[in-house]
Amino acid sequence: MPESSGSNRREFLTGKAAQRALRQRADEVTDAILQDPEQRPVPTGEETIRLETRAMACQWAVVMNPGPPRQVMVASDALDLIHLVENQLTVYRDDSDIARVNRLAAREPQTISSDLFAFLQTCRELWQETEGTFDPAMGALIQLWRIARQQGRIPTQEAVEQALAQTGMQHVQLSGNNRDDNKTVSFDVEGVRLDFAAIGKGYAIDLAAAHLQSEDLSDFIVHGGHSSIFARGQHGGSDGWPVGIKNPLFTEERYATLLLRNQGMSTSGSNVQFFRHAGRRYGHLLDPRNGWPAEGLLSVTVVSSSASRAEALSTAFYVMGLDKARRYCDDHLDVGAILVPTPASGRSLEPIVCNLPQDQLFIEQTSSKNQP
Repeated sequence: MPESSGSNRREFLTGKAAQRALRQRADEVTDAILQDPEQRPVPTGEETIRLETRAMACQWAVVMNPGPPRQVMVASDALDLIHLVENQLTVYRDDSDIARVNRLAAREPQTISSDLFAFLQTCRELWQETEGTFDPAMGALIQLWRIARQQGRIPTQEAVEQALAQTGMQHVQLSGNNRDDNKTVSFDVEGVRLDFAAIGKGYAIDLAAAHLQSEDLSDFIVHGGHSSIFARGQHGGSDGWPVGIKNPLFTEERYATLLLRNQGMSTSGSNVQFFRHAGRRYGHLLDPRNGWPAEGLLSVTVVSSSASRAEALSTAFYVMGLDKARRYCDDHLDVGAILVPTPASGRSLEPIVCNLPQDQLFIEQTSSKNQP
């Protein structure tokens, strides 16, 4: 057999040919979405009922189509669940379950509830899936950079390396199973800290959405801080709920609308939360592999089956970068993504779309309306 034929056969057997075909198809979908946006009518919102609360340092809401008064009470109960999750997961109060775990789990195993145990198992699976780019056990790094930012400086490399030694889900042990009431978590290194900044909102949204669905509400959105969302059912005659995505270069403007269909969505980026030191810009999303702020992408929007998975993956994709994020999507066709790299020049966005059908995404503009 000629060498070229053998090479093609090896590529096919190892899946490279399939991945290449998927990548080509994704590029075709991206091109189709970007062409003639004016000819594709963008779905719009209509009248809604909205209940709001404040939790986890941001605004939360349940948004519903107009309906019977009962749905307002159901939505209120769903918002109460978000406060319960905050009380359990917050690292800013000493009396939360996670504050206790962070304080004591390196000394002896800490008993935790079945719900929290299952959540930590999910976090471990996502950590493994993303090769550590999503890591909820990086509280030491987050705290180090938070203090440095407050003091108007950047941490030393020595301090970063010390925090890295206390970072990683590999240091977190879970003991117990579904039949065992005595479920525990422990750390094998002093100083490890769990911090759910990259999944906590999504987890709370999923619980609230599950409650709404259990009470027979079929059409709603739950969002936390607008960056993490779950939508179910229909709105305004559309097959889903239209959700706007902000331009990462000009945050007062919208550059796309996504039609969510019984899906979670999350957007990650450092266009809002960042600080400058010695003329350089440092974002708030840290790479747990090297301890420094991640760079390379302007923003990432992920669509998945749940808000928690979407939130974790949007952070992971931002950290791992464009090429690895695209490869992940090639291997997980149930995960959709809009990856926005830093423009090569000018102010025009060049979004790359993965696994999102053309009738779900509406790119409205890729440059500022106010651009000269």
